[in-house]
Amino acid sequence: MHSGKDILVTIKPAKVNHGIIFRRVDLPGMYYIQALFKFVVDTSLATVIGTNGVIVSTIEHIMASFAGLGIDNALVEINDYEVPVMDGSAKEFTSSFIKAGIVEQEAPKQFFVVKEPIKLLEDDKFVVAYPEKNRKVTCIVDFDHPLIGEQEYEFDPDIDNFQEQISCARTFGFMRDIEYLKKFGLGKGGSLDNAIIIDNDKILNKDGLRYENEFVRHKLLDSLGDFSLLGMPIMGHIKTYKSGHALNHLFVKKFLEEKNKWETCSVKKD
Repeated sequence: MHSGKDILVTIKPAKVNHGIIFRRVDLPGMYYIQALFKFVVDTSLATVIGTNGVIVSTIEHIMASFAGLGIDNALVEINDYEVPVMDGSAKEFTSSFIKAGIVEQEAPKQFFVVKEPIKLLEDDKFVVAYPEKNRKVTCIVDFDHPLIGEQEYEFDPDIDNFQEQISCARTFGFMRDIEYLKKFGLGKGGSLDNAIIIDNDKILNKDGLRYENEFVRHKLLDSLGDFSLLGMPIMGHIKTYKSGHALNHLFVKKFLEEKNKWETCSVKKD
């Protein structure tokens, strides 16, 4: 998306308790970066993780695929610093994982269980986690644009189909912002093939939207990827309003700090 480079990603299976780890195979040595909040180094335009000066950028879509499909362990080998944007969604990652096959491992799945509300407010934006028996994420966006406005969408990973309902929702941007990105040498790989571009009164993509509310679905997709950096899924109801990568990351940090408001548990399928 930003570098404009062709990049190769290989996803390999991993053992129990490995987690999601990225490896930069283009650099000498063995550079491994865990997909955890403590390794997040930037959230300005995408979620970027790094250690010892080595980074992997734009990880939110592939992380959303892992989270949406319930994949806990994998090794992601990449030959440059930016995860490919693909078509601007998590569609290709998701379908590739399903095609390859997902194996249930011989270990209980770990969860954070919310006991009391955990809230993060910033101006008119917020992220809140409420106690809930199920896992739910509700996302609300509110853009001062006639083609978006306020949209709300709720996703329950235990009931809803991530591949059909969330994974195909594409990233989006406004025509007015393209010159700004170019000024700073960003968006070199961006096009109508991998993003929804919105002008003053129309969507420039000739095929239009994949969903009537594709904008909020994509924000929910991003949120799933960002919250997955906790390292374990949350058993509770997360609600976001006008949030983005930066606020999502601050919420993850606050969540882990408020240890009296959650507990961990393990669930093993019969």
